[in-house]
Order: sequence, then C-alpha cells, then structure tokens
Amino acid sequence: MEGVGAKLRWWIEYFEEAREIRRRYADWEFIKSQPPKLRAALEYFVETGDFRTAAAMAEMGVDEFVDLARYRAGVPLVY
Repeated sequence: MEGVGAKLRWWIEYFEEAREIRRRYADWEFIKSQPPKLRAALEYFVETGDFRTAAAMAEMGVDEFVDLARYRAGVPLVY
C-alpha cells in the first residue's frame, strides 16, 4: 500500500507545480479586464488546467478558448 501513497503524493505535487506555473505566467491584468463569465473561465483554467470545462464556462469552442488563454492571457499549457 505504501506505493499507492507515494504515487498519490507525486501526483499532488505535480498538479500543484503545474498550477503555480500557470499562475506565474498568466497576464492577470488581461484576465481581470475580461467580462465576468470569461474572467471566471480563465481563472478556472489557471487553477485547474482543465481547458475543456473552462471553454464550456466561457461558451466558446475549445480551440478559440485555448488560443485566448495561451496567447492573450499568457497561460501556458502544462503537461
């Protein structure tokens, strides 16, 4: 069972590091200047990395949202 705990800790650290990278590089001035629905979607994407749900929240296509998030808001895709 110890192996499962170690793997779980690794995944938790991985997701926390990815969130920190997205937070660090995001253009917060751009994000805060957006309408409430889009701002909430961008903030959700920064926190979770889930661009599909964020695109649905913004009522945008996935490609359109990812382009906006990456190139206008500066949020990197972290794998």
